Amino acid sequence: MPGLLDHNTLVINQKAKLIEITDEYKILDENGQQVGSIREVGQNVFKKLMRALTHWDQFFTHKLDVYEQDGSKALGLVRPRAIFKSRVEVHDATGQQVGTIKQHNVIGKLRFDITSASGEAMGKVQGENWRAWDFRIEDTTGAEVGRITKKWAGILKEGFTTADNYVFNVSGQVSPEMRKVMLATAAGIDLALKQTDQ
Repeated sequence: MPGLLDHNTLVINQKAKLIEITDEYKILDENGQQVGSIREVGQNVFKKLMRALTHWDQFFTHKLDVYEQDGSKALGLVRPRAIFKSRVEVHDATGQQVGTIKQHNVIGKLRFDITSASGEAMGKVQGENWRAWDFRIEDTTGAEVGRITKKWAGILKEGFTTADNYVFNVSGQVSPEMRKVMLATAAGIDLALKQTDQ
């Protein structure tokens, strides 16, 4: 059975909730079969209470773990507290940092820089519209190597819950490290944007 990093198309399906206290996602393949999951980890009671009663998510550090279907950890994401621009650190299954997604701007079409653990440029994530629903992933030459597209879940679900669905697609040749960061970006953009869109 292929692992998450072997798929070129994945759907990141956020669990629908009226109040978002703990981020949870299913990862589906192109046929709609669940092949993994993403869960927020490390929250204490105080943080959950503050998330339920306030819009202060941006002032908290958030940690997400990405799991294969068999429950083994594939990646870890850490979004340190932010005021304006977000940053998401990406770690492999052993906890070794493999890259960082850094928000470049707060006005206009959003853009993120992707860097390696040592700080070298790996690529960019370019917002294609003002609503931050569609993103183009580029390598260091500017060539498109992937795409993240928000898919509507239906008017009632969109209107009354915090759930989002993103389709992640790899369309070019990329290194194993870049593929890990690209997969993390699909959840990392939601984590970076939705915690600061209040």
